[in-house]
Amino acid sequence: MKKSLKIIGIILGILFLSVVGYGAYLYFSVTSTANEIHEPLERDADKSDKRTEKVNVDNQDPLSILIAGVDSSGEAHSGRSDTIIVLTVNPKEESIKMLSIPRDTRTELIGRGTTEKINHAYAWGGIKMTVDTVENFLDVPIDHYVSVNMEGFTSIVDALGGVTVDNEFAFSQSGHQFNEGENVLNGEQALAYSRMRKADSRGDFGRNDRQREIVEAVIQEAAQVSSITRAGDMLDAVGKSVRTDLSLNDMWSVQSNYKEARHSIEQLALTGPSQRIDGLSYVIISEEDRLAASNELREHLELEGASTATAE
Repeated sequence: MKKSLKIIGIILGILFLSVVGYGAYLYFSVTSTANEIHEPLERDADKSDKRTEKVNVDNQDPLSILIAGVDSSGEAHSGRSDTIIVLTVNPKEESIKMLSIPRDTRTELIGRGTTEKINHAYAWGGIKMTVDTVENFLDVPIDHYVSVNMEGFTSIVDALGGVTVDNEFAFSQSGHQFNEGENVLNGEQALAYSRMRKADSRGDFGRNDRQREIVEAVIQEAAQVSSITRAGDMLDAVGKSVRTDLSLNDMWSVQSNYKEARHSIEQLALTGPSQRIDGLSYVIISEEDRLAASNELREHLELEGASTATAE
């Protein structure tokens, strides 16, 4: 039992880093998985350009994490990042803010020099262009990232034994029926639930809400003792589906120093009208809303000064 508890601790740390983490882990049992998912960001320095100093995890400095859900098939990690969520974690306040950015948001793609949908950044330049583009758009540093192959994500949910969501209204998607109220979902159902938008009057904005709900449901389910017996399946699922710039030692430090922040998770979302430009439909985020979101995250990260930077 003690060994299983240690193993599940690192699995949780791998999945959503500072959001989760319950107990220690057995280092050598998970080293191969940690090495498999470790993909450092190619930066000129070991920190974001939007920070004057590197985050000190041991001092519990607030940090940010980009979660990119990549819409690809099989075990591939290429395609478009149709899920873009920025987490800011303030361990001293014991709180997390979770901001969704609509996939069709029109903005400059940093490193490409074009104005396109924000989810195109991953297709053109992988996680590096995605991080740079999100940093420019929000004027906040992205300290770390987790990318998840959404097709492979189903195996993570199945390894947990399913997740529970509270559905606002009944709908069907991809051959699955989701009733109003509490639903217990397996991996395939969770993926379908998170992808539905056509039956929702809010379209992509409603889909963003369900994506954040699934992320939070995974966090809560992973905390349950019943998940411990599924450690082997989770290690395999994580290795196939997740990539992150954090090393094993980094994950241990984050898990140890930031785990209490999970007790308060505030879900935020950017919204805006759709507009057709050159035959394509974009979501247009107003400067007022963009700056408001930027400054809320900057305050949570305890950064000096309000944002006045433009996104383009």
